[in-house]
Amino acid sequence: MRTDYQRPPVRVAVIGLGRSFFNEHFPVFKAHPGLFRIVAACDLVKERRDIVAQDFPDCRMFRRIPDMLEERDIDLVDIATCSGDHVHHALASLEKGFWTLLESPLALTLDDANLVRGAAAKAKNRLLVFQRGTFSPDFLLAKSMMGDPRLGEIHQIRIRREDYIRRDDWQTVKRLGGGASYYAMTDLVLQALKLLPSPPIQMWSELKRIASLGDAEDYAHVNLKTRGLVSADVEFNGGVLAPDRAPSFVIRAERGTFKVQPGATEGVLTVIDPEYKFPRRRSSVRTPELVDMHEDIPVVEIPVTLPKGTMSGPSAFWKHVYDTVRTAAPFPLALEDSIDAVKFAHLMKKTSPFGS
Repeated sequence: MRTDYQRPPVRVAVIGLGRSFFNEHFPVFKAHPGLFRIVAACDLVKERRDIVAQDFPDCRMFRRIPDMLEERDIDLVDIATCSGDHVHHALASLEKGFWTLLESPLALTLDDANLVRGAAAKAKNRLLVFQRGTFSPDFLLAKSMMGDPRLGEIHQIRIRREDYIRRDDWQTVKRLGGGASYYAMTDLVLQALKLLPSPPIQMWSELKRIASLGDAEDYAHVNLKTRGLVSADVEFNGGVLAPDRAPSFVIRAERGTFKVQPGATEGVLTVIDPEYKFPRRRSSVRTPELVDMHEDIPVVEIPVTLPKGTMSGPSAFWKHVYDTVRTAAPFPLALEDSIDAVKFAHLMKKTSPFGS
């Protein structure tokens, strides 16, 4: 990430000092003080506020969100609270006119997502949603392969994120907005929507609990069908041991397959040799001869890498956040995209006996 910007750092006020903040937000703020500076932090737990104060001694500390939002020298409010609180906290921030960065999911229902959309419009569209998946290198590589002629016509996209974790936090509790439909699938479904050539018109889904210790699902599986040939099969599974984990993206097409592992910048095309041309044949209604119909087809494996200089991962996301807040550069992820992801996550919950 560049650090030679001439503009002042973005003044950040943080709501919610939990694992998400300390694992994915705080390290960026500490590593790039020329781009971001925490000026206020709000959390009920003093020990967590003290951690922030060690690196940002001038940061003002609060226990109540309304008190913090009365501050004026704030550019961006970074919301990393529980999913069920996202809408309430986002509305409070947007009402004050602040740039607002909201952890995914944007909301737990489509109605609430639309409520946030209205508030964002009144606040001059100053809402950014932290959808990690659209900045990950494996997704960017898969996206670049969707039009690759070596694959031919694509018929299926498979997206997988797998783990094995016996979660026991609020994310495992239905009444608190927990469950993989929200903490994992909004990102994965958004990736699918970005890869599909047209919007889905049909959806099938199922939810299960495998290793989680709460009552919410840690397995979510959805299939999205378009009007054309292409479908997307998307799955998060929190009960898969490391040796058995699948590639994050598999693109299947008439001439072969593309695969990439989670977080990788290089994938593999396994395709029919691009130089090979099939012999002319046609179908027949006659009684077939007693021979094997398989052909000897030359197959090649071709490594595929993200172009040099492609920004991906957290550095790409935070660069866009800085540029949007400080220079009014367009943010690459539209709010409507995050709302679409919430729509499908909510449908999964609503239509599954396990989700309700």
